[in-house]
Amino acid sequence: MTKKILAVYPGSFDPPTKGHLDIIIRASHLFPKIIIAVTKNINKKHIFSLQERIDLLQKITEKLKNVKISSFSGLLANYLENINSFVLIRGLRVLSDFEYEFQMALMNRKLNKKIETIFLMTDQSYTFLSSSMVKEIAMLGGNIKNFVPECVEKELKKRVANLSKSN
Repeated sequence: MTKKILAVYPGSFDPPTKGHLDIIIRASHLFPKIIIAVTKNINKKHIFSLQERIDLLQKITEKLKNVKISSFSGLLANYLENINSFVLIRGLRVLSDFEYEFQMALMNRKLNKKIETIFLMTDQSYTFLSSSMVKEIAMLGGNIKNFVPECVEKELKKRVANLSKSN
């Protein structure tokens, strides 16, 4: 009997980028089921609401039948235990990502010894890419087409236009 591994890729995904999608697609080939767990982080100022981020992720992953979108708040270790998963997927772009993610992996393992973190290096064409940079470029009127899926680009442009009207 083979064990069905449920892997979780957590993050704020505000907005989801092509770098996120790269990790999701590649992880979908490695695991029979993946949950993209969108965080309800009250300490971050999001441009998209939790539901909007979930909706965008559902659109960009609709062809990936083994990928589901969910959300959580609180400790990731508790969320993993609640859904009976002990495999985390984390994307790495640069060395500083590894330092931070390594600390988080050790802390998660300290909270629950069953948790294993799998690091996937992003495609080299996305090593510079972050959601924060994409938001900043969009806010300054720059072209974000190469950084986010098309549906995300449209929604982000609308959001930025609405924000600039209200200011």
